[in-house]
Amino acid sequence: MKTGRTKPLACIISAGSSKYGKRDGLYARELFAEAAYEAFDRCPNLDPQKDIDSVYVGQAYESLEHQANISPGFAASIGLQKKPTVRVESVSSSSATALRHAIFGILGGMYDTIMIGGAEKMTHRSVGEAIEIISMAADFPFEQWQGATLPGLCALIAREHMRLYGTTEEQMAKVAVKNHRNAVDNPKAQFRKEITIEEVMSSRIVADPLKLYDCSAITDGASCVIICKPEIARRYTDNFVEIIGTGEGSDAEIIMERESLTSFFSTKKASEGAYSTAKVEPKDLDFAEVHDAFTINEIIAYEDLGFCKKGEGGAMVDQGAFERDGKLPVNTSGGLKGKGHPVGASGAAQVYEAYLQLTDQAGKRQIQSPQIGLTHAMGGAGVNVVSHIFRRH
Repeated sequence: MKTGRTKPLACIISAGSSKYGKRDGLYARELFAEAAYEAFDRCPNLDPQKDIDSVYVGQAYESLEHQANISPGFAASIGLQKKPTVRVESVSSSSATALRHAIFGILGGMYDTIMIGGAEKMTHRSVGEAIEIISMAADFPFEQWQGATLPGLCALIAREHMRLYGTTEEQMAKVAVKNHRNAVDNPKAQFRKEITIEEVMSSRIVADPLKLYDCSAITDGASCVIICKPEIARRYTDNFVEIIGTGEGSDAEIIMERESLTSFFSTKKASEGAYSTAKVEPKDLDFAEVHDAFTINEIIAYEDLGFCKKGEGGAMVDQGAFERDGKLPVNTSGGLKGKGHPVGASGAAQVYEAYLQLTDQAGKRQIQSPQIGLTHAMGGAGVNVVSHIFRRH
């Protein structure tokens, strides 16, 4: 039964996003400013310099722009250079982790209002350079040094899921097709073009069985959200979103001892924390944004988040359960696959989509009267996960 009484941890009063894709001539801080100014415009009662107490920024790879200590520059780019800032890094879940720690800042009484966000500038690097940098998310002595990349590790996971549960390459292809279809209606998405199962299946092999269209692309982009303590949300807007659940989990690298290659303990732990805090169950959700850097990741997320039983993710794809008009819409934004995956920004981008859906601002991709949504951001190949649950006010 959906709860309407759980006390919110914090409230989202606004959010913004840059356009995702190849953004030549711009630094990550400029993309962050693009997202931030959209958030400011959505909330005219907010005075950023007066009201925002701190800025938490998620960014995965300082090597991409040869720039460390990025958060002061990001804050300065939007006129908040005198505010406390911090960079948070947990690769693909960086800005989701930033939100979790900002929530702690609100709950601890340190701050009233915080801007969190994430940004990554990637496309100025060659594909080879980008892959090498991105694969720093894998363990250096036992994975990177042996030639492992994130596509390669996820290909191993896909093969094992296929062996154990009969998951097919066509089912993975259908995830890509679904998410590209959703991205068509997202004006911020990198790939606003539908693809077919045949196109996915015939695309070049990246790491067998994963093909080009099974993999998210190298992307530039930024997203952000502004949160505050619940009792002051109405000071800024009547159309806000309540954060009612948060959870986090981590695990050893794949090369280390894991209970399973086809189920991520980190996702289960994070979702258990989020469900428990929010006092909801998977059946109470109206939509979810999940990590789909590779199509197999989304199928495993269905199972680990409790959307279906273990091994049934592929069959549920065949049934259309996670389409926008299905039983539980997943990745209405287009996901990392269709929207794009500027690594440090992706966790905040998921929250941006949840905010839009729960405030009826998602345009053509708006689902009907959603009440509760979940986000699931993963760093590395199931190494760390942050999950949040949101409720319509």
